[in-house]
Amino acid sequence: MVIPVHDVNPARRTPYVTYALIAANVAVFLVTPGALTGGSGLSQLCHLQAFLDHWAAVPRELIHGQLPTSVPTGAVGAGAGGPGCVVGPPGYDKSPQLSVLTAMFVHGGWVHLLGNMLFLLIFGNNIEDRLGHIRYLLFYGVCGYAAAYGFALVNADSGDPLIGASGAIAGVLGAYLVLYPRARVWVLVPFLIFLPLRLPAWIVLGFWFGLQAVYSSGTGISEAGTVAYVAHVVGFLAGMLLAWPLRRGTPPAPEPKGLLWGRRAGHRW
Repeated sequence: MVIPVHDVNPARRTPYVTYALIAANVAVFLVTPGALTGGSGLSQLCHLQAFLDHWAAVPRELIHGQLPTSVPTGAVGAGAGGPGCVVGPPGYDKSPQLSVLTAMFVHGGWVHLLGNMLFLLIFGNNIEDRLGHIRYLLFYGVCGYAAAYGFALVNADSGDPLIGASGAIAGVLGAYLVLYPRARVWVLVPFLIFLPLRLPAWIVLGFWFGLQAVYSSGTGISEAGTVAYVAHVVGFLAGMLLAWPLRRGTPPAPEPKGLLWGRRAGHRW
């Protein structure tokens, strides 16, 4: 997988919404149980499970409206099988539809969070610049909802929590591919060392989408994988469709001349 680090596509306005989304995701992560300590003790795991049951989107809740009658309370108890998480009636009212929104700000670890925020920071500013602040925020939410419900339809009976901003950010990537396919993107390619390359966005994002599509079919991953690749695919396609009518009025990104790799290609970052 290539790692994007910068795009050569200046925006005309400050991406306040993109910055606010990043700040909100980081803030929610910092209050997520175990985010700072990284521990795996039983008490912490019980608190995390209770947190996810409350705020994450669950496919069978979205599709069938099946809300659980017993959920982890966050407490630890001991039963016939030994210590475990105490369950009981939920002490909150959960809306499956609203849980899609809250789940978009919950992440499972630093790598999950930082990877998503990196893509949002690099590609989100230009989409916000093209759409405007309000339309961009609505676009982000629509793509996130499309991704979550697309995943839920494929996994309608699953009780596993769905979290993360990946579906919404995939929509941003899809829109970027439609609007700025020739924009140059600096990436790091792991080949013995991290090799810096400046590539067209259609190669970078097309390669990313191709991987998600392959992985969503179950090819090349283990059954223990926990990444919602189907949500990425649906979010990306939703972003492409929503951005398609805006292609003709979008000014093209600048196309730098010169080498596409190495130190000489990087002097104008």
